[in-house]
Amino acid sequence: MVVALNSAEVTDAIEPSPSDSSLRGLDAVNLLLAGALSGFGPYVAVFLAEQDWTQQNIGFALTVAGLAGLLAQLPGGGLLDAVRSKRIAVALGATMVAAAALIIAVWPSFPLVLVALVLQAVTGGFLGLAIAAISLGLVGHAALGERLGRNQRFASTGGLVAAGFMGLIGYFLSYRAIFLAAAALVLPLLFALGRIQPSDIHFGRACGVPDHRGPSAPPRARHRNTSGRTAAC
Repeated sequence: MVVALNSAEVTDAIEPSPSDSSLRGLDAVNLLLAGALSGFGPYVAVFLAEQDWTQQNIGFALTVAGLAGLLAQLPGGGLLDAVRSKRIAVALGATMVAAAALIIAVWPSFPLVLVALVLQAVTGGFLGLAIAAISLGLVGHAALGERLGRNQRFASTGGLVAAGFMGLIGYFLSYRAIFLAAAALVLPLLFALGRIQPSDIHFGRACGVPDHRGPSAPPRARHRNTSGRTAAC
């Protein structure tokens, strides 16, 4: 009986079966998040130049934001370990992306835009880790490669479509409207995120430790390596 129970638990850990609603919700999250983040591409420099920023100030702000985004990935996994709900983490991150876009559009002063760009860069890297953790919690290690590939397909599609859409907005309306559109994309993103069922995200699997079932984060020393570095739950 014990052997049978253990076998059932192992099978459940290896072959999870998330609902279609959760999987399609994750598809939409990847699509819309890439669209929202695409609003911070080359349009930032063009918009700031339109606001009479000097090239030095634009370069400084973009460089600081890029460095902040790289440095934020170091503690990002540890922070996710302490967060029980990865959905809430993504929701908060997406909300910060929207706030950064609104700050740039409405208050394009140097200190505020610098803070907004740093916030967006830090949050963008963190969101990638959080979505990877949700994917792992939904499908497990066996199907993770296929799931990450699907994530990338939807993200690429969202980025491509949004880039064209943002370009049209900038041409026919204004560059300021691009950031308003980027912020608006967060609303359907939050709706899509709500379709991901919390019960489908296995906390231990999301941490790379499928046999962990407690409410606290498992020790990082036990985490499996899924992409060349420690996985984040």
